[in-house]
Amino acid sequence: MKPSTVNYTASDGVVSRGDTYGDPAHPPLIFLHGGGQTRHSWGDTARKVAAEGWHVINIDSRGHGDSDWCPAGDYTTDGFVRDLSTIAKQFDQPPVVVGASKGGVTALAAEGENPGLLRSLILVDITPKVEQKGVSRIVNFMTAKPEGYDTLEDVAEAVATYTGRKRTTNLEGIRKNVRKNDSGRYIWHWDPKIVSSALDEGLEQRSLRLMDAARNLKVPTLLVRGEKSDVVSSEGVQEFREAVSHAEFIDVKEASHMVAGDQNTVFSDAVIDFINRLN
Repeated sequence: MKPSTVNYTASDGVVSRGDTYGDPAHPPLIFLHGGGQTRHSWGDTARKVAAEGWHVINIDSRGHGDSDWCPAGDYTTDGFVRDLSTIAKQFDQPPVVVGASKGGVTALAAEGENPGLLRSLILVDITPKVEQKGVSRIVNFMTAKPEGYDTLEDVAEAVATYTGRKRTTNLEGIRKNVRKNDSGRYIWHWDPKIVSSALDEGLEQRSLRLMDAARNLKVPTLLVRGEKSDVVSSEGVQEFREAVSHAEFIDVKEASHMVAGDQNTVFSDAVIDFINRLN
């Protein structure tokens, strides 16, 4: 299934770009990747969901991939929420949103603080309470090589070390997540200001905000956790399920924080099963 390109302009002029799959007349579903990722992180899931009769919008978040970097460096939760609101209001009906990590933070805050914006919510390895150790590991990886990498093979090795997966031989896939700087070295395809903006927000403050948002959720909700995640603990899951009593929950075996990348078939099947049961 060949995608079409799409772009949306937020209130501050930042343009978010991505791909769409499926018939625009079908119910909309938006994929929001995690911080430091791009729309390509979902693997084949977007195509599989579109094949089930959904209009899929797979977007690069501001500061990531092919989307604009924000001149003002606004990578706060509010900034991402504004972008999602802009996209969601383009459709005749509220969209389902599948959000991983930072994308899930965005979706949870957007719906919890603006009830009715979304039709349904799928949170991928994110809850209001997150573990500092796992977050620090992500930040350390994102900031480890500001000077970049000499080759795509070096990038692939760094990714394998971080994820614990076997090093990929698909260098074209790796290429989608990097770009060359003025020195000809490969750097990640996102604005470095994203990290400082997130750290300035503070985990504790964000956790309180997201828990308030969670308590407001009325839409069908699915939480998907990687069983080996060091970001979302069993305590974090329990707190979220107590706040959102109607939420469904799946713990994906042999998956870490990067659920869609670790177990794409299992993840895709779980998403499709859930959305196909929506009224």
